[in-house]
Amino acid sequence: MTESRYHDGTYLQANPSWHREDSPWKAQHVAQLLHHHRLQPERLCEVGCGAGQVLTALQKTFPEARLQGWDISSQAIALAQPFANSHLSFTHGDFFSSSETYDVVLALDVFEHVENYFDFLRNLRPRGRYCVFHIPLDLSAQAVVRGLLSRWRQDVGHLHYFTRELALDALQETGYRVLDTRYTAYAIDRTAPTLKARLARWPRRLAFQLAPDQAALWLGGFCLLVLAEADTATR
Repeated sequence: MTESRYHDGTYLQANPSWHREDSPWKAQHVAQLLHHHRLQPERLCEVGCGAGQVLTALQKTFPEARLQGWDISSQAIALAQPFANSHLSFTHGDFFSSSETYDVVLALDVFEHVENYFDFLRNLRPRGRYCVFHIPLDLSAQAVVRGLLSRWRQDVGHLHYFTRELALDALQETGYRVLDTRYTAYAIDRTAPTLKARLARWPRRLAFQLAPDQAALWLGGFCLLVLAEADTATR
């Protein structure tokens, strides 16, 4: 699976909303994380911004900030552009072709799509004083047993799969110092269409309350939200 799917319409055909329905949920978690650490960015960038709805939601929380979204897909940027304004802009292209730096850089559900994610992370590190990552923890026992990894590879373009430990190892190995980590539970939080689906969430919800690490590893349905900064020892 190559980046061509983000240019030739393949990804848009499979995901016509470009996952915008998940954006308010992601933005809420990002805002809570930044507020917890008393971070009020004046310049905030999202790499791989997709349809731009995370930044649109975050603008309500940080109305004075300059927000910029980048995406390699012209189709994603076309979906985002109607939401641009004097403090919010969207750019089609390679983020690393620019040299701008930001107070906070977001990479939400991004580097699992990148063929060489180690280079991506190393190149991203000096571009923000802080970086926020949202990383799907696809590598669970249930996902392996049910054969979901291959399906996710085809449907949503995930090339790499992580547990909590593997995700944090990747950040450490590419020069980040992790300041905070939090689970997000998309399998629990997203609206369930039926009563049966809502009831089916209770075992995962209970397991997460009792043992979150084990619930993520065995049952899946979770992501890891990370606040990090450059490890000065690696500069």
